Amino acid sequence: MGAILIGVFDSGIGGLSVLKALRAEMPHAHFIYVADSGYAPYGERDEAHVLERSRAITRYLLSQNVPAMVIACNTATAAAIHLLRAEHPGLALIGVEPALKPAVALSQTGRIGVVATRSTLASAKFQALLASQAGGASFVAQACDGLADAIERSAETGDTAETIALCARYTQAMGIFGTENGQIDTLVLGCTHYPFASDHLRAMVGGGVQIIDNGEAVARQTRRLVPASVMPANAPPGQVSLFTTGQPQTLQAAARRWLGLPDPVKTLLI
Repeated sequence: MGAILIGVFDSGIGGLSVLKALRAEMPHAHFIYVADSGYAPYGERDEAHVLERSRAITRYLLSQNVPAMVIACNTATAAAIHLLRAEHPGLALIGVEPALKPAVALSQTGRIGVVATRSTLASAKFQALLASQAGGASFVAQACDGLADAIERSAETGDTAETIALCARYTQAMGIFGTENGQIDTLVLGCTHYPFASDHLRAMVGGGVQIIDNGEAVARQTRRLVPASVMPANAPPGQVSLFTTGQPQTLQAAARRWLGLPDPVKTLLI
């Protein structure tokens, strides 16, 4: 049996953080990654726009015969995954969501910060998740307008000044981070772009604060849901095909910088 093919998509480059975890968990699988950069940012658009784009990309990935698809975008997961599951019952669909439950288990002060896009925080899916965990901790949710875009630009230019400034603005707005009573001791990254700014966030919140993203959890869930191909231990690593609906140089630069992928990026007209 050959290696399995898995589709992955995000509004841009943020889903590369999930792709990195997927490749570590499933090293022999092949992946098609689609960055919908031509229609981004999702996090500051309405749900109808996000749903329309999610449907278009799903149709494309199904045309490539993927048996499974990872929605590596918190905003798209919140807006579209329930409808996509209803429309495509034969497709294994794995989404992402802010890791509130793991954060509650880890927090010692019971005060947890969540950084995400405005659209994710406003979604019914996130509000239901927040309500389900409200008894375990108090949450400080911060919408980070412009941060995902700044991270995208830094991937291409290497200039992180805007990313650092936005991280500083939003963490300062949340309150005091630390391990003392009343302080925020756990920070949940509720957008797949944000792990690429985790070093900057770490410098601002301090070494004692736990920073949680969901890449590894998504990768484990994907491995559980997708029937594993039987591959010998010495099988070659899986291949990655990179596509974008926007300018290819951004995804190309990010894939090289953060994943060491030299593969050329192709443009998709969907």
